[in-house]
Amino acid sequence: MLLPGNHIIKSLKCIGFVALVYASGSYGSQVRVNVEGDHSELQQNARIFVGEVEGRTADGLRRYASTAIAQVERAIRALGYYNPVISWEVDESAEGLAELILTVEPGEPVTVRSRNVRIEGAGGDDPEFVDKIPAQPTEGDVLHHGFYNSLRQAIQNRASLLGYFDGEFLTRRLEVDPSENLADITLHYRTGERYRLGSVTFLEGHEFEQDLLDRFVTFEPGIPFHADEVAKLNSDLSNSGYFTGVDIDASPNRAEDGVIPVDIGLTPRPPRSIGAGVGFSTDVGPRLRGNWREHYTNPMGHRRGADAELSELRQNISGWYELPLDPPMTDSLRLGMGYQRENIEDVDSERLTLGQQWRHQLDTGWMQVLSIRWEGERFRIGEDERSNSSLLLPGLSYSKLQANSPLDPSRGYRLQLDLTGAHRAIISDADILHINVLARGLYTLADNHRFLTRFNFGGVATNNFSDVPPSLRFFSGGDQSVRGYGYETLSPRDDNNVAIGGRYQLVAGIEYQYEFVRNWRIAAFVDEGNAVDDVFDRLATGVGMGIRWVSPVGPLRLDIAKGLDEEFGGGWRIHFSMGPEL
Repeated sequence: MLLPGNHIIKSLKCIGFVALVYASGSYGSQVRVNVEGDHSELQQNARIFVGEVEGRTADGLRRYASTAIAQVERAIRALGYYNPVISWEVDESAEGLAELILTVEPGEPVTVRSRNVRIEGAGGDDPEFVDKIPAQPTEGDVLHHGFYNSLRQAIQNRASLLGYFDGEFLTRRLEVDPSENLADITLHYRTGERYRLGSVTFLEGHEFEQDLLDRFVTFEPGIPFHADEVAKLNSDLSNSGYFTGVDIDASPNRAEDGVIPVDIGLTPRPPRSIGAGVGFSTDVGPRLRGNWREHYTNPMGHRRGADAELSELRQNISGWYELPLDPPMTDSLRLGMGYQRENIEDVDSERLTLGQQWRHQLDTGWMQVLSIRWEGERFRIGEDERSNSSLLLPGLSYSKLQANSPLDPSRGYRLQLDLTGAHRAIISDADILHINVLARGLYTLADNHRFLTRFNFGGVATNNFSDVPPSLRFFSGGDQSVRGYGYETLSPRDDNNVAIGGRYQLVAGIEYQYEFVRNWRIAAFVDEGNAVDDVFDRLATGVGMGIRWVSPVGPLRLDIAKGLDEEFGGGWRIHFSMGPEL
């Protein structure tokens, strides 16, 4: 039996991947479909196609039987079973309404005897095209019409993605021989020439300099068309913070000699915004936050802003001014200043900071930050008199975040290295080398089983530790450190049992999460770490369980933890926090 490709597409258009869609299993109370053998996919598809049948008499079900059989035949044919034997009966023995029972013997499936997929024209020599064509269905596979339609659609989609806009199928044919249970697939596609991207024109209606906008364009005129290049340009402009609307017209209908001009219309956002919020964590308690942003101060795209935070243990205010560099979506120069006051455990500190950061994304995807800042800090540890510190701290930082979702990833990692230092010969009261290394990982198995790991190491080298201000010493314990212990209570202590901060910090943890309902997870974890003066000193251990809720603004975490080391202040503690897991 010969079934031309167009005929199959029309007759089975509604079938697609129906068999792959999960259904609740509920169907018409008066129709029951039983598929013999281990064929859960066939049974599910048949149930979906039969649909709901209610309020029929026994005679009405008998008249409906032929229609139901035809629907079941269509359903299982979509999955490659062309020779079913279907019997039916109407059961009137049960109380209430009668029931139509269909019993299906699917028989042997149709398998693919041959697959002939040929790409002609310029696309036939393009690895980006031919190497991404789906491998299924292939010779020996059970014929699945959904996979066949996906193969055909994938060829057309690939042509559109890569700019082969004149492409067409020369042959599109699926031949099925039900008597032999064999099928032959023939798809011949001619791509034509590949279109190219032309020059980019930013239409009038914005206030920005042409030089700034040109820096968002990462491709040269004349390159082969690729939809990803257009999508990236759209994304970069949309995420720049300058615009509320980005309209890119790169239609092949406007092409001249195979070159598509790119016209972009921009709608600037309001230049200023103010934000405020309330938060809570068991580390610092309730806190208020506020910010002010000027998203562009001039046609060159400069920005500025201010941030403030108020809590019982910590108060800070800061301001910054930022200049976009090339490319502006990743590179920038930021000048900033801030004031922070903390009163945590046995430490009271006030710090004033002035500095600048140069952010640059490397070709490898790592973010590099070169910085230099001056910090003036006045502090008191325990009952000691207040001391003053003045440090000029050049710094170097590298970080990389890889995640498959910004809000609630299922897998990914974060790596970060921070290195700063000071020398007495350059406007500093101490010789200091400070390093901090952070690594986090997340992996999900079978959709519901999540594993998180983290590791943090920090160290400070100095010839006089008493000159190191509290902001550069290490304290551990709390929601984001070792749970089961108070916030920053893990630390070396002096003769008066005052936490004075350590030279080193080692913290590690592993957590297992199970999603029992969508966006709700239970968790079990083990944390270990401490702030110490010797890397071989004993670490504190905390264990516990918790619950996670993936809220619209990010994950919320509630944990009950037990610190196993009483000499370090361990005990039962409740921890509440929010924010990304990577």
